[in-house]
Amino acid sequence: MLKIENITKTYNNGDVKTVALDGVSFEIEHGEFVSIMGPSGSGKSTLMHILGALDVPTSGKYVLNGKNVEAMSDDELADIRNKEIGFVFQAYNLLARTSALKNVALPMVYAGLSKKERVERAKEVLEAVGLKDKINNMPNQLSGGQKQRVAIARSLSMKPSIILADEPTGNLPTSQTHEIMDIFSKLNNEGHTIIIITHEEAVASRTKRVITLVDGKIQKDEEKK
Repeated sequence: MLKIENITKTYNNGDVKTVALDGVSFEIEHGEFVSIMGPSGSGKSTLMHILGALDVPTSGKYVLNGKNVEAMSDDELADIRNKEIGFVFQAYNLLARTSALKNVALPMVYAGLSKKERVERAKEVLEAVGLKDKINNMPNQLSGGQKQRVAIARSLSMKPSIILADEPTGNLPTSQTHEIMDIFSKLNNEGHTIIIITHEEAVASRTKRVITLVDGKIQKDEEKK
């Protein structure tokens, strides 16, 4: 389903060359629940941007559902981001003066779905994350955990191939971290493929496979027994 092969990413700043990723390779199958861990500067954010089609590698191959992502045009990458990848960010990225329902519907607006379908699907995914009674609430009427659940619902709205979550519990207290990880576990049990970028061992311990990056290379790739 997802395969990256000998991915490198190098940044040049004048005469200074920084290697962020150095020959990273792995595969993720449909239905896996994976965390990518590493300390600051390990390359995990760079890898997240490549997996999310937000950036392209310097060299190497990235195949998602049989398509070579690293060779795509900007328009093709935008299409992949809208239809194939559901994003969840640490800062929620919700529109402030917009209801939970309309926040969730936004990717479907860009994809050209009818208003009827947008509303129906937004209600469905908000119910799936336990926010059936909050569909008309504005973000300032929601707790941090509830905001992140709206963001997760939004990530599901286009029925993506993968959900890619970047430090999704970074702004949350411990109790709400457990709540969000419970939702990811539930979604994975329902068949969703989930990749979480995190530096928190407590978060990684809830996933079924942990890929550890150090200095731009994979140090460990462990599946839970």
